[in-house]
Amino acid sequence: MRAYIFLTISILGEVFATTLLKVSDGFTVLLPAIGAIVGYGVSFFCLGLTLKTMPLSLAYAIWSGAGTVLTLFVSIALWGEVLSVLKIIGIILIISGVVVLNTSNSREKATASSN
Repeated sequence: MRAYIFLTISILGEVFATTLLKVSDGFTVLLPAIGAIVGYGVSFFCLGLTLKTMPLSLAYAIWSGAGTVLTLFVSIALWGEVLSVLKIIGIILIISGVVVLNTSNSREKATASSN
């Protein structure tokens, strides 16, 4: 459970940092640039803590997938990006991939413990 808390903080930090990266206008606006660096630092630190107890493949799939989807929603909300059918299909595929990885990790643990 603790790993999922760190992973959630990591995802939010990454989305925050990526949003500020756009606002920093190529690191030419100081405060958003500093915020982006801090956000990525928090994100990677918490991702590292997550990896102490969670498999890398699962943690990274959740981190990158959730970060991608949340960043899309931020782009829609803040910059008026259009949500198209292809983007919805992409979100469905991302979520499906994370579910498959999560399911396969659960099955691998069950198989390993029964042997």
